[in-house]
Amino acid sequence: MVAETVKHKNKKMSKVNQKSVLNFFKEMNKPLSQREIRDGLDISKRENERLRNILKSLADKGRIFKTRKTWCLVDELPVQKAVLEVQRSGVGFAIPFDKRRRDIFIHPRNFQNAWHGDTILVATLPGKKGKSPEGRVVSIIERATKLLPVKVVKPMGPGFFLTRPANPRLDFSLVLEAGEEVLPKSTMVIAEPLEQMESNLWSGRLVRVMGHEHDLVVQEEIVKLNHKVPVIFPASVLKEADNLPGEPGKKDFKGRRDLRDKMFVTIDGAQAKDFDDAVCIEPDGKGFILYVAIADVSHYVQLGSKLDQEALIRGNSYYFPLSVEPMFPEKLSNGLCSLNPDVPRLVMTAQMHFDSRGLRKKASFYPAIIKSSKRLTYSQVNKALYLNNPEVVQELEPVMDMLKNADFLARQFLDIRRKRGSIDFDLPEPEVLLNILDGGLEIKARTRNFAHQIVEEFMLAANEAVAQFLQDKESLFLYRVHPSADKDKLDSLFELLSNTELGSKLPKERDPGSLQKLIDISREYELEFLVSRLVLRSMMQAKYSPDNEGHFGLASKSYCHFTSPIRRYADLVVHRALKDALGEGIQAVKKHKSLKSIAESLSSLERVAMKAEREILKRATIIFLKEKIGQSYTGIISSLADFGFWVELEDVLAEGMVRLSTINDDYYLFRPEKQDLIGKRTGKRFYLGQKIRVVLKDVNLDRLEVDFALD
Repeated sequence: MVAETVKHKNKKMSKVNQKSVLNFFKEMNKPLSQREIRDGLDISKRENERLRNILKSLADKGRIFKTRKTWCLVDELPVQKAVLEVQRSGVGFAIPFDKRRRDIFIHPRNFQNAWHGDTILVATLPGKKGKSPEGRVVSIIERATKLLPVKVVKPMGPGFFLTRPANPRLDFSLVLEAGEEVLPKSTMVIAEPLEQMESNLWSGRLVRVMGHEHDLVVQEEIVKLNHKVPVIFPASVLKEADNLPGEPGKKDFKGRRDLRDKMFVTIDGAQAKDFDDAVCIEPDGKGFILYVAIADVSHYVQLGSKLDQEALIRGNSYYFPLSVEPMFPEKLSNGLCSLNPDVPRLVMTAQMHFDSRGLRKKASFYPAIIKSSKRLTYSQVNKALYLNNPEVVQELEPVMDMLKNADFLARQFLDIRRKRGSIDFDLPEPEVLLNILDGGLEIKARTRNFAHQIVEEFMLAANEAVAQFLQDKESLFLYRVHPSADKDKLDSLFELLSNTELGSKLPKERDPGSLQKLIDISREYELEFLVSRLVLRSMMQAKYSPDNEGHFGLASKSYCHFTSPIRRYADLVVHRALKDALGEGIQAVKKHKSLKSIAESLSSLERVAMKAEREILKRATIIFLKEKIGQSYTGIISSLADFGFWVELEDVLAEGMVRLSTINDDYYLFRPEKQDLIGKRTGKRFYLGQKIRVVLKDVNLDRLEVDFALD
């Protein structure tokens, strides 16, 4: 009889699970103590441990959270699941998982030990009005990282060191237990945070020594850790890649057009190792046929496979000065799917016919086989086409006629785009160069010539043609969309420029064509820097979407990303949709809701890659400038605030700040509507776009800051 009772109670408890606990919360409609839950569900005291585990699991998932004595159902309180983003100023914003909700401002005193990047539950505080509601962190659901790159500040006794996180958004210190390890000052190490010792001080365990902070290899690893850039492929993914053939075989050629007799070439940077696009241009009467062949990654990577799942998690490849973290293992990215010269490769081809004015007459799309004739670099094409270097011209003699046709056709495309209102910014892009002899760094403007433009124009043409085809077929795929510029920002831009020499020349319209006209006019008045920066700030961010919103910057009604499936997952989605539309019998995402979720994830991961690239550039710049303190430079004021202004140097493409506290000739008033600072007594003015001489005063790798003073 006793045995039967125990058996009955165990059976009863086995029916209690996360779902029944949640249902009980909804039924009671109030916060509950653990005892109330136990009694309400008729659970014996001996099963308390299991109930605690169920409650903890629900809390980890963000479904419930604990106050002092009771558990609360998240859905019934003004509490949201969010990610904490800490600004450089120290304040934070909770970015809700529910994209329909506004960001929530959080004062540092309300962080409740949450760190930048943590997944949190945040409660909205009453009474705060304005753009963002104010809130406080209720609980931490998940730490953003279990391991932190930290810098050794000083020893704290035998085997212990005081350290600081390399991420300036993490405002605390760690006392690190290092055992017998000797850690000199400024050594970077990987640490595992353990327990909180006091406010802003944690204990930690040494995991691995990285190296000195001024080593760019170390800085790259720091950035990858700070932004959670994936660096190791799971064994199951590598195994799946290893099972793929080394080269495409005859069975792979079935059903494909054989284009191996056509003169395809790849044109990339000298350091490039993955070639996902090749082009061929042929005369066609008075016009041309342009073939854009793109690596057929979808042939090897099946939807839902291990390779596919990992690529979706990564979203894109991540590029750093000394390394690349690819979206696919090297066997695919640099081998089987890379359009290397003189080997057969599987491709998806966009065959487009253009008249002599560069207008597309028709287009077709199909799987094919190609064999790239030459691997060209931008520098080679520039020397052959535009500098008439006799040695390079002779070397490229077999493809020179095609390159000349490519130049003509690309210029036609560019002219058409400009006439329809596409915006082109001609702002220098910085590049980190490493001196092989002494290991020193140099920051220079990235070399650019019309060979880059040829490739860009051809890729734009293919992307647009594919998007138009899929839209006409009513296919479900990912558009690359760029919403219209913010109206208020555009109005502010034109109001600001009305006070400059451009005042009488300002276009009346606010479309992309008018903005390009504005940039073109600004060159005549040496205001291109000012205008380009302000136009950029007024622009919305491009993103992926299953719904077509058009592309404002390109003035395109229908646009997608098709040309880089090796390094962008969005392009792989488009390839599958294209094959599906062509009746190739390939799996493609068929649900709008699923595709929308993929689009949001990819847009977010793209921003992660951009932030990581900007951070490593900032860190490399600081290392480069540390030996140049005291030197004078010419720069342009690139941004202003009430406490100073930022200056972008002309020669080395570095940016730093002149603080008003270092200017002692007057008190300065910041006028945001005029984007300037003006002296109250002297009337001296500092304004956006102003050329100015500065002296490099200091650099700080911990805070990622460069400080200038007026020369």
